[in-house]
Amino acid sequence: MDTLPSLHTLTPPPSAEDRVAWLRLLRSRRVGVSTFFRLLGEHDTAPAALEALPGVAKAAGVDDYEVCPLAVVEQEMAWAETCGARMLCFGEAAYPPLLSQIPDPPPILWAMGNVALLHAPAVAIVGARNASSLGTRMARRLATDLGQAGQVVVSGLARGIDTAAHTAALPTGTIAVMAGGVDVVYPSENTVLGEEIVRGGLRLSEAPMGLAPQARHFPRRNRIISGLARAIVVVEAAGKSGSLITAEQALEQGREVFAVPGHPFDARAAGCNRLVRDGATLVRGAQDVLDGLAPAPEEVGPDGEATDHPALPMDIPAPTPETRTLSDTVALHQQILDRLGPSPVSEDQLVRDLDLPTGAVASELTTLELDGRIERAPGGMIARRA
Repeated sequence: MDTLPSLHTLTPPPSAEDRVAWLRLLRSRRVGVSTFFRLLGEHDTAPAALEALPGVAKAAGVDDYEVCPLAVVEQEMAWAETCGARMLCFGEAAYPPLLSQIPDPPPILWAMGNVALLHAPAVAIVGARNASSLGTRMARRLATDLGQAGQVVVSGLARGIDTAAHTAALPTGTIAVMAGGVDVVYPSENTVLGEEIVRGGLRLSEAPMGLAPQARHFPRRNRIISGLARAIVVVEAAGKSGSLITAEQALEQGREVFAVPGHPFDARAAGCNRLVRDGATLVRGAQDVLDGLAPAPEEVGPDGEATDHPALPMDIPAPTPETRTLSDTVALHQQILDRLGPSPVSEDQLVRDLDLPTGAVASELTTLELDGRIERAPGGMIARRA
């Protein structure tokens, strides 16, 4: 598997004071992951970005914009301390190195449990919530054997395949990526399992502490599941399911995708069978997964010996000043909106279609996002708001 260089290079990692500003910036209205990194890159520090944000919003036509109040993030941080959750910021040594390489890495993660697991080799196992008996048995066997082979098992703590994988991997190490707050176990039937994971594994989330998960949170959660792992194994999945979304995101991230085939008459196997048809590696057992995992480039040194993950590059390119009139800006906004619809397209494709410098388009996309006229989706995709 080829790993990608980080698309977001920040220096230095946040100080204790900056961590509060990072959280305020990220929790501010209409600031998503891409906007967060752009603002931080343009203004060097989170306090400076916070100070500039109302002006950026005003230029985008949003009057009376207010950043997230200090009291809100102080309350979140206090509750995290009470729960034993640790804040991990992008660029810090504790931040998972593979996750830092995806196009839209979470700027901040909350973690409960053994954060050392984030630096161990990992495989994600996902599948149907209404899993069959054979499916859950396969998930347990895969998780057990992969764990004994030194792989941390990553999944989403959902019922069915996720639950089976986490349970089997408890003795060897498992990471549960959660759609809501790291302190909110969902579904509630997995409360005991969630507590066991904290004792021996890790619970992880980018969501605010205390947030109850909603349907729209799960696709963004899924990019973290695949982003943490070198490969993803889909055990059971219907023709349209969250597991297939995770597999698609894994492909976009350059991860290996494996699938367990099933009977053609079983709807729960339709997604896996389609993945195999389209080129995913067929899985009969853990050895098929291990055989398909080539050594990651960052894990092999020039002398052939294993090495630690390299430090992330730490330079922020200075933004190129541009001279553009108001009418030029309005025209560019219209060009962007004319090329966007409700179906997301990649930012790279949009830039190519406009035939303009990336920097010129990127800054206006931030403006349009703050104005609520476009929205971002996982994988660097953009769509026009209805």
